[in-house]
Amino acid sequence: MWNNFLWVILPYLIFASFIVGHIFRYRYDKFSVTAKSSELIEKRQLMIGSILFHVGILFVVGGHFVGLVIPKSFTEAIGMSEHTYHIIAVGIGSVFGVMTFIGMFLLTYRRISHKSVRRLSSSGDIIVNLTLLLTLLLGILSTLFGTKEVPGFDYRESISIWFRQIFMFRPDANLMAEIPLLFKLHILSAFVIFGLFPYTRLVHAWSVPLSYLKRRYIIYRKNPS
Repeated sequence: MWNNFLWVILPYLIFASFIVGHIFRYRYDKFSVTAKSSELIEKRQLMIGSILFHVGILFVVGGHFVGLVIPKSFTEAIGMSEHTYHIIAVGIGSVFGVMTFIGMFLLTYRRISHKSVRRLSSSGDIIVNLTLLLTLLLGILSTLFGTKEVPGFDYRESISIWFRQIFMFRPDANLMAEIPLLFKLHILSAFVIFGLFPYTRLVHAWSVPLSYLKRRYIIYRKNPS
């Protein structure tokens, strides 16, 4: 029962919350979509942590997309062996995973330890930071130690297939039955992130200022007086 709930029912509950939450936020609270910048309070830790996190998370998300969405048969068809794929995935994934974790740790430490920043933060902000930190930690531990519990475990033959089946509306919970515990905890913590996404500051990810790339330059002239 629990296996079916966690890997068949829960993903759709999270997905529904993700969609409905965004619709509600846009219709009734769209002007709250902001990161509530605290740069004027403290800049150094914010700059370092933000750069590490945002650069790292782009590669982490990209790596998850490749691992979960692209079938194993595709990489084999283009001549990439399982050993080569594993070396690339673990090597690059570990580097950017650790980078993202360090960035989030600095941002979380700054938010909790700096009195003025903490005063500006809501309880939701702190929960989001801690949840992201936990998810990243579990991801790193899964990559480095998760397969020791189940020798020879290949997530592309179980988790990836289950993930793609979700979007085909026929997820097989049996594929997740023998998954190592660290991987399960990582996935469940990611569910929490997606569940919180539309109701917290995470939603500011959709407000990336892409228009800045095509707008005209702003020219500043010095006042001679």
